Amino acid sequence: MILRGKNVVITGASRGLGRALVARFAQEGAHLAFCSRTWNDLNRVALELSLQGHAPIFTSCDVADADQVAQFAERVLSEFGSVDVLINNAALLGQRTGIADWTLSAWERVMSVNVHGPFLVTKAFLPAMIRQRSGSIINVSSSVGKKGRSGWGAYAVSKFALEGFTQTLAEEVRQFGVRVNSVNPGALDTGMRHAAYPDEDRSGLTNPMDVTEVFVYLASDRSRGITGEYVDAQEYLKTNKENS
Repeated sequence: MILRGKNVVITGASRGLGRALVARFAQEGAHLAFCSRTWNDLNRVALELSLQGHAPIFTSCDVADADQVAQFAERVLSEFGSVDVLINNAALLGQRTGIADWTLSAWERVMSVNVHGPFLVTKAFLPAMIRQRSGSIINVSSSVGKKGRSGWGAYAVSKFALEGFTQTLAEEVRQFGVRVNSVNPGALDTGMRHAAYPDEDRSGLTNPMDVTEVFVYLASDRSRGITGEYVDAQEYLKTNKENS
């Protein structure tokens, strides 16, 4: 259990990749704090962990709401004292139409969750990492955040912004021993993927649990010195398999 004793915060933890990350990081011995907007799903995740002997901190939280984020962070830091790993996973897909068809309110909502959210959550926990002069921040990105594609609208633009946020922050906090990286998990068998491609054959999609290895690596001391990088999870897994 290479993350034994590490304090880990995960947003968007009630479904899909976030839920898989919670399960995997618990297996690796981490102390967990997580949130999402969907209380019922979140409560089920927490119950599963409690039945395995874990005692996570969890609460419903809209990462785009500064007050809710502040309350979540205050609770986590008061109980944990410090945070070693932050995974900004919460995201909103939005409508799959051309940019010309977006309404301002729909556009702003996606941007508020996918861009302002990581900013607010990071800002809440970063001072503790700087004080302890260590920490790993992992932002969940996407291939459409590296090369724009038609029909991805605000989601793609938000992921481009997240890449800029990752690289800029990485340079700013490098001197404090805090690392910041992004991960493109690839095509996962999740509800968000199904919403984006409702007619897709899901048999060839990757199980979210399979890509959690990348996050464990970036969260652990094995990746010491790696910062400001964009990691393609599928390529990482392929390379590791070939080298094993």
